Amino acid sequence: MKISTKGRYGLTIMIELAKHYGEGPIPLRKIAAEKELSEAYLEQLVSPLRNSGLVKSVRGAYGGYMLANPPSEISAANVISVLEGPIQPVEGIENEEAPQRELWLRIRDAVKNVLDTTTIEDLAQYTEENVAEGYMFYI
Repeated sequence: MKISTKGRYGLTIMIELAKHYGEGPIPLRKIAAEKELSEAYLEQLVSPLRNSGLVKSVRGAYGGYMLANPPSEISAANVISVLEGPIQPVEGIENEEAPQRELWLRIRDAVKNVLDTTTIEDLAQYTEENVAEGYMFYI
């Protein structure tokens, strides 16, 4: 299974909205400029996110987008499933022989578990320093 730019950039939108949660709507042009992404492409991605109830839009001069729920209540799986569809490492798992089918199901379940247990808040709070602080190197 390969996550396309739809899923990756969709997560980018959600993470940026989470970083500004409670501050009001954020224009997509701001996210596009900061992340050096196409505003037109982000507009295409935010539409299904809005239709699924993950984000809200506000019209007008001070309009933009904001999360519909707190970032702690939105999982990475919510975003990926809206933009990419169901998590499936290979097509036609049900037609595979038992040993292979079991492997593909275990892979699917492991990926799904990571996406289900990772919130947008987790991703918004992530920094390189957070990861580096978790390791102690001895020479």
